[in-house]
Amino acid sequence: MRDVLDELHRRWAAGETVGVGTVVATFSSAPRSPGAAMLVAPDGTVTGSVSGGCVEGAVYELAQQVVAERAPVLQRYGVSDDDAFAVGLTCGGIIDIYVQHVDRDSMPELGDVVESVHSGQPVAVVTVIEHETEGLVGEHLIVWPDRVAGSLGSSRMDDAVVDDARGMLVGGRTGTLHYGPDGQRRGEGMTVFVNSFEPPARLLVFGAIDFAAAMAKMGAYLGYQVTVCDARPVFATKSRFPDAHEVVVDWPHRYLRAEADAGRVDGRTAIAVLTHDPKFDVPLLEVALRLDVGYVGAMGSRKTHDDRFARLREAGVTEAELERLSSPIGLDLGARTPEETAVSIAAEIIALRWSGSGSRLAGLTGRIHG
Repeated sequence: MRDVLDELHRRWAAGETVGVGTVVATFSSAPRSPGAAMLVAPDGTVTGSVSGGCVEGAVYELAQQVVAERAPVLQRYGVSDDDAFAVGLTCGGIIDIYVQHVDRDSMPELGDVVESVHSGQPVAVVTVIEHETEGLVGEHLIVWPDRVAGSLGSSRMDDAVVDDARGMLVGGRTGTLHYGPDGQRRGEGMTVFVNSFEPPARLLVFGAIDFAAAMAKMGAYLGYQVTVCDARPVFATKSRFPDAHEVVVDWPHRYLRAEADAGRVDGRTAIAVLTHDPKFDVPLLEVALRLDVGYVGAMGSRKTHDDRFARLREAGVTEAELERLSSPIGLDLGARTPEETAVSIAAEIIALRWSGSGSRLAGLTGRIHG
C-alpha cells in the first residue's frame, strides 16, 4: 500500500472515488505479500499490483463493481503454476484480496494517515474484512502509538484490536487477526486486516558466535530487521547466519556510529553485544549507551560484567548511561543453550518495550495487556 499511497491520496484529495484491491492473506507461494495493493481510478487508470499480473484483470473488474455498488468484497484467487510462469514467477499460490472503495466519505482520515507516513510517524489502518454481521464489513479504525480514530463497531472490539494492532505496528507487521464477533479473543466471526506503515525495528547483534546465530533467528521470528556485525571476516559470513537480513564485516563501534549518523538507528532499535572481548565491546558500548535506542544488552559472566563496568567508567561513561545497560544480558530463565539464551534475551527486550515485570502471569492479577 505504501507504493500507491501518494496516488490514492491525490485522487482522494480531488474528490474521486477509487477502487482499491489489497492482498490481505497468502497461501503457498503467492506472488505478492500482504499489503500489496492495486488502485483502479474512475478514468480506468491502474496503479500498483496485487499478483504481478496473474489476477489483475479479475481484480480490475471487481474494483469497478465495488465502486459502483459501494459494497466491499473479500475474494480468494488461485494463481496456477502455468499463469505464474507466464509472468516470470517460479510457482503459483493462493491470495485473498479485499476490494473496497475509498473516497472522502468512506475514509475521511486518509489525509492524516498520509501525513503520518510522510513524517515517519508509525500508523496502522485496521479494517474489518469479514464479519457475521454484513454491515460491519468495511468498518475501520486508524491506530497510532498514542491515539485512535474511528471504530470497528463497539468499544469491546476496538479495545481488543487496538492492543494487537499496536503490537503488530511496533514490529512493522501487516496481516490478518481473528476474533469472535464482538472482539472476543476466542471464537470466530470477525477477521480484521492490519496494514502497518512502519519499517521493522532493527536488532543489531554484535559478535559472530553461536549465540548470535540463535539470536538472529529469534529476532527475525519476532519481526526485527536483523544485522549481525563482527570485525572478523572468517566468522561473519552469511552461511553462518542464514536468518540475519544482513551480515556486516566491520569494527562494531565504527559500524554502529555510522548507522546512527545515517539515521538508521532509532528508539525501537535493540542492540545485543555478544562479543566477550573488551577491545570490541567497550568501544561499542561507549557508542551504544549514548544513543537513543530501545535496548542495549551485553553478554558475560558476573566477573566479565564487573570488569566491563570498570573499563567503561575509565572510558568516561557516566553512571546514568551505565544504568541503561542490561548486563548480564537477558532474564533469569535458567537458560543453557544458545537457543534458550536467545529466548531469555528476547524476553527481556519485550518486557522492557512493554514495561512488563518479567514475572509469571499466574502470580499476577489485573489486565494481561496493559
